[in-house]
Amino acid sequence: MGAERSGLRFYGFTLLSALFYIYIAYFLERHQSWNLMVAYGVLFLAYVAILKVLEQFSVKGLVLVGIVFRCLLLFSFPNLSDDIYRFVWDGKLISAGIHPFAHLPGDLVETAQLPENISMELYGKLNSPHYYTIYPPVAQFIFWLSTIVSDSVHGSAVFIRSCILIAEAGTLWLLFQLTMVYNIKPHALLIYALNPLVILELTGNLHFEAFMIFFVLLGVYFFEKKKIHFAAAGFGLAIAGKLLPLMFMPAFIRRLGFKKLALFFLITGTATALLFVPLLDLALWDGMGSSISLYFQKFEFNASIYYLVREVGYWVKGYNIIGSAGRWLSGITFLSIVVISLVTGAKVRLPPVLLWVLLVYLLMATTVHPWYITTLIALAVLTGIRFPVLWSGLIFLTYIGYTETTYHESMLVVLLEYTCVMIFMGYELVRVFNNKMSLQ
Repeated sequence: MGAERSGLRFYGFTLLSALFYIYIAYFLERHQSWNLMVAYGVLFLAYVAILKVLEQFSVKGLVLVGIVFRCLLLFSFPNLSDDIYRFVWDGKLISAGIHPFAHLPGDLVETAQLPENISMELYGKLNSPHYYTIYPPVAQFIFWLSTIVSDSVHGSAVFIRSCILIAEAGTLWLLFQLTMVYNIKPHALLIYALNPLVILELTGNLHFEAFMIFFVLLGVYFFEKKKIHFAAAGFGLAIAGKLLPLMFMPAFIRRLGFKKLALFFLITGTATALLFVPLLDLALWDGMGSSISLYFQKFEFNASIYYLVREVGYWVKGYNIIGSAGRWLSGITFLSIVVISLVTGAKVRLPPVLLWVLLVYLLMATTVHPWYITTLIALAVLTGIRFPVLWSGLIFLTYIGYTETTYHESMLVVLLEYTCVMIFMGYELVRVFNNKMSLQ
């Protein structure tokens, strides 16, 4: 009788989830905050309910459910993000033979150099017309292909989503394989497979963390299989998909002998460089360098430690100190990553080290969008750490500040989010420490 009730709950919550994915993807806009919060709240509660009974069902069947949820979004327009317009803009520039890092969109319009395949309508929808693009080669290649496949923004979005679906399927396969490698219950991969933040932000909103996660896990998988050449190539692809995995490189310093480490870094660097070759130009270094600098010294969204530093800056200096604070926090982040990597060494499995390294970066960052934590959720599958799951429920609250024309950040939401996450993370750390002590 209990099994029957669990089955009914599972099928009921699965159907409810499917309906709400369709509702969010096809019927809601980003500024409809309260409808969005209620819909996501239902999805997240259904997700938690499914996780409680998932061991009664086969892993393959549950993974299939996760893939079906993603496929339901295939023909939707990314209504919670306007980054798609920049994706198409960059792709059309490449199609027109113009380097995407060479010109600011605003400059092309002001100097009347806009290529024929780009309309002023598309320009008007860009969220950052006065900033250089920041997307690396893997992303640019897919942008370009999407504009070859379709002339419309919606058609390009469907193509990009199809590519992300393939990457996500690969991620789920790799997570399953890695649970075998680390002797973790395979059902743990459902933490990622069914997570609504992952589904909505990656498949739904077309964020390229999907490719980064796949390539990082590919690198980890080959590393554990002692195939250093392929592992290095995987991380090279990850860096070319999103620059963030550069921070994972120090984690290998104490895991490989000098010769293997040198070979690993050489292959990773070579793979990354080869993928950058099609974009090699002085404009690449100028444009990307400018974008990265602006990112750390101008943009601020849903930060934690930085917001505390900023308040101190207002109190001491009387103005926003993001320019100097961004540089200092970046330096502290780098040193912290090196220390974590060197202290843990080879005694600690790779996924937990990557998780804590990424967490340090996110805590020090001036900008933390919801999709930034999807990599943490993937790593949580392989570590037994569960605070990223709670975070995935809370961080979606940041959407509550959107209106039809602008964004007003709620410090109350930020305070609630990070307070709950820090308390739960502290609880997990104490539990891990107590378990280790009890084994001694």
